Amino acid sequence: MPQQTSEKEGCVIRTLFSIKTAFFIFLLSCILLGSSPSLVFPIDIPVKPHGFVEVAAGPRLGDDRPEKEGYNLLEGRFQLKFTAYPSQPHFFTDWNAVFFFKGELLLDGHEEEPDGSIRECYLNISPLSFLDIKAGRQILTWGTGDLIFINDLFPKDFVSFFIGREDQYLKVPSDAIKLSFFSKLVNLDLVFIPFFQPDTPIRGRRLSFYNPFSLSRDGVDSGLYFNKPGHSLDNTEIAVRLNRFIKSYELSVYGFRGYYKQAAGVGNVFKRELFYPELSVFGGSIRGQALGGIGSFEFGYYRSREDTSGHDPFIENSSVRYLFGYERQFKNDLFLSFQYYLNQLLDYHDYRIAQPGKVPKRDEFYQLLTMRVTKLLYHQDVELSLFVFYSPSDSDFHIRPRITYDMTDSWKVTCGGSIFGGEDDYTVFGQLKRNDTIYFRIRYSF
Repeated sequence: MPQQTSEKEGCVIRTLFSIKTAFFIFLLSCILLGSSPSLVFPIDIPVKPHGFVEVAAGPRLGDDRPEKEGYNLLEGRFQLKFTAYPSQPHFFTDWNAVFFFKGELLLDGHEEEPDGSIRECYLNISPLSFLDIKAGRQILTWGTGDLIFINDLFPKDFVSFFIGREDQYLKVPSDAIKLSFFSKLVNLDLVFIPFFQPDTPIRGRRLSFYNPFSLSRDGVDSGLYFNKPGHSLDNTEIAVRLNRFIKSYELSVYGFRGYYKQAAGVGNVFKRELFYPELSVFGGSIRGQALGGIGSFEFGYYRSREDTSGHDPFIENSSVRYLFGYERQFKNDLFLSFQYYLNQLLDYHDYRIAQPGKVPKRDEFYQLLTMRVTKLLYHQDVELSLFVFYSPSDSDFHIRPRITYDMTDSWKVTCGGSIFGGEDDYTVFGQLKRNDTIYFRIRYSF
């Protein structure tokens, strides 16, 4: 089991948070006051950084009672981003060094306090003709899935996804070092993540959910305790991808060694403790032209290293996951895509025997279908979008309609919904069936 983060480590984390917030405020102050951080740092920054100001609201339609009864989303957000080109040390010029920063200030009516965050802050260099190095906070992603992830073992924020924030906030940044090697035969991406970052868990504050300890839906504060792996070099996560094109087809092979991103292990039952078991993944994918559109296939073997036999009822079993996808563009700016996802739980007989009697049993094969429909209207200024998840094995669903209107080059209005349903309270989407919401976002970009 992972080691609990110590009080000393907690102080270090809080200190780093204060530093990053202060750093962002410093950069923001420089720009608003007409100064340049280049007075302090040897970098060249564009005259006009980019960003946006956004206001968002999402009233609740469901009748469950999380912490805030009236809404899931009520916030103002300011984002600032810029690209800079370091001139010192002198060899940075030869290495085509690029510094990128994206930070945000958030006034969250749900949390009732301002928050500063750095979404991206990295240095990218090319010291060799066949090597790129990106170091710092960055968004990592790969794989063929559309909102379904198999070999993309980088952290996600499904709370933001479900309450109506923009889709970009589904991806959680990682503090990592990424090495990219290029050759005529194959390209290689190698990622090192020294600090474990899990998926953002649903705790019951914004969304009610099924609590595995009380065996019922919980809201407000579930009292769950998440025990994360400690910060040490031994817990560094490693992800790798080999990639090449053969004619019009992209082939990839993936590997990962680290931890489950969701708390798939149960620790001390009396403390309602959940933890993140050790995980290794091997997979592959292919994507290319098929039937007048683009077809794809991806698979991944998940090896649960702390329960390879499936005998431990408190740790996730190993599994094999498959994803088939197809997308096509039609005339008049109409786009359609479909996916079929299958998760096969291994050692299923042992799993059934080991599970306590009152705990709901999972199916050996979990199935999920998705459909995306996108239509552009009025010179592509209006986008109508519908994304549907439906599980025939769990008999539950999630529907995401959305309308986006680009009023000008700077102003954009978005209206959408997040609708859940299902027969049982313990399935992926069924547990959220009383968390329906509609949301509105208005954004000014500069």
